[in-house]
Amino acid sequence: MTGWNTHHIPDQTGRTAVVTGANSGIGYITARELARRGARVVLACRDEGRGTAAAERLRTEVPGAKAEFRPLDLANLKSVRAFAADLNGSDGNRLDLLINNAGVMALPLRHTADGFEMQFGTNHLGHFALTGLLLPRLTATPGARVVTVSSGMHALANVNLDDLNGDRGYRRWLAYGRSKSANLLFTHELSRRLARAGSPVLATAAHPGYARTNLQTTAVRMEGRKSAERAVLVVNRIIGQPAETGALSILCAATAPHMKPNAFIGPRTGLRGGPSTSFRAPWTTDNTTSERLWTASEQLTGVTYDFGETV
Repeated sequence: MTGWNTHHIPDQTGRTAVVTGANSGIGYITARELARRGARVVLACRDEGRGTAAAERLRTEVPGAKAEFRPLDLANLKSVRAFAADLNGSDGNRLDLLINNAGVMALPLRHTADGFEMQFGTNHLGHFALTGLLLPRLTATPGARVVTVSSGMHALANVNLDDLNGDRGYRRWLAYGRSKSANLLFTHELSRRLARAGSPVLATAAHPGYARTNLQTTAVRMEGRKSAERAVLVVNRIIGQPAETGALSILCAATAPHMKPNAFIGPRTGLRGGPSTSFRAPWTTDNTTSERLWTASEQLTGVTYDFGETV
């Protein structure tokens, strides 16, 4: 994996990729580079104006690219179901790559349309539901992969299975860490269930390290903390790496040959650099925790996965 860059992305001609949160940052770069290698990319974004503009920008930067916007609000399960139904009802049955990239970070306490704490609901439950609803299409596509974007900040905290919604007290950074641990537990359990079902679909995870995107400024901007926003921007310039570099780990997890199930790919130093196998907190591969989180996620979202046989 040493020295891996976009030139190592295999030809993607004839393949279809869905990238959530693709209107900016890591998601946009990921979609653009897949399109550059020939993939048809679906930019799944909450904001129609920004999503449409991103698709137009991508087609300008990559002449001849097949890129389209489709609305998806991961904080609203009705929107998730509508997106999946629309995609499953469109022409063709291919879905080669599902990149679960969209996310929110360290927000003040907010709730989704369905009443879930916003970080857990968006970062984990929305993607859990989306993946389950699209699984039949992924299963029907040889070589399909699901890549879920976590964070090195998952090491802040394991999920609290007795208080998934943060009702007993909310600390924004702990809630973020728990949602990112949930992403890794989801990938772990999905890999186990795919293997038991004999499915060829590959589930991996990745993180971009500290990449300069609007993710870091969203929370302080929501609160109107202008001095804090300026401070974050300074830190971004000093420490952060370009979104183009951060996206390499996601692209590697999505396209590199011989990728192993349940792999977790991130920058080689943890914060910066090219893709490498990433540190992973031991609780994110605990079978009991992943099974319990899976069961709770099915109950909360109402989405049950069809693996084609009992798992």
